[in-house]
Amino acid sequence: MTEPKVGANPLFLREEELRQGIELLFFAYRDFTGEADRILDELGLGRAHHRVIYFVGRNPGITVSDLLRILRITKQSLSRVLTDLMSKGYVVQRQGTTDRRQRLLELTEDGEALERSLSERQRARLARAYREAGADAVEGFRQVLHGLIDEDKRFQAPDIGRDSTRQGRRS
Repeated sequence: MTEPKVGANPLFLREEELRQGIELLFFAYRDFTGEADRILDELGLGRAHHRVIYFVGRNPGITVSDLLRILRITKQSLSRVLTDLMSKGYVVQRQGTTDRRQRLLELTEDGEALERSLSERQRARLARAYREAGADAVEGFRQVLHGLIDEDKRFQAPDIGRDSTRQGRRS
């Protein structure tokens, strides 16, 4: 019989603990997106627009098909959102240089300013929470979030245990 690890506590797998985790995710997401939602609402935009602005900003020149893979939405939904963002001057689309069928997306200066405005609030909130929790908790949190991502889609997220800057990321 194997001895249980000292300090290992399986209580986090009980039903009530799991439900608490679900609720914490709901509340955290509500507040994490709240400030950005208010800014977007004033501009007549929503969370779908925010996701596109964020990932186009993080991946200048991203193809429409790569963005569809990341967001896991329909072409029709993305088309509607891109039409809005292009008409408001936040995103531009150009043809690929090697494959003219490719549609490459980039933020305009206004799009970059909007992305900064939306993300700076979220970065500040995350930085505060990280500072309060400490390095070990942050690493554990990142591992849990990574574990929540479908296994076959994890390559799209920053690698855990490594620098999560754009190097080493695939999108």
